Amino acid sequence: MELNIVLVNPEIPPNTGNVARTCAVTGARLHIVKPMGFEPDDKHLKRAGLDYWRLLDLTYYDGIGELFARNPCDEFRFFSSKAVNNYCEADYPDKVFIVFGSETHGLPELMLVRNEPRCVRIPMLGDERARCLNLSNSVAVGTYEVLRQWGFPKLTNYGHLDEYDWSDNRRNGE
Repeated sequence: MELNIVLVNPEIPPNTGNVARTCAVTGARLHIVKPMGFEPDDKHLKRAGLDYWRLLDLTYYDGIGELFARNPCDEFRFFSSKAVNNYCEADYPDKVFIVFGSETHGLPELMLVRNEPRCVRIPMLGDERARCLNLSNSVAVGTYEVLRQWGFPKLTNYGHLDEYDWSDNRRNGE
């Protein structure tokens, strides 16, 4: 299974850094389509991604055409507040690219119209003042829905304590 996260023309470095961290902890590949509203060495980008950059599989593209040319498949799902299909009702094949637009413009409407059956929306209020979720939050929601449908492959479903053992609490009835 291969999950690919695509950011088209991201503008805010901390959002992209947060997305990079989400990709790093889930094993998703990150694809960034230029132009970006910042440089790849931006300090806010690096800060938001913390020390997770070394875990990241990252590819840059000079434009959306290059993304599609280098990844010729029909397994793209386009996330947009303008879409009508619920993201939870979409199916996500074993190799999928989930695509997100920029913070201020989203994805181009022509792209959405041409791919309508593969466009999905995270439900939100219908109030025009509440336009959309933050980009990095939307990516996290979409990423974990794909992984949930796949049964969270390769991810652990438990953590560990630094000073205690979970099993000690279970034995003591705590």
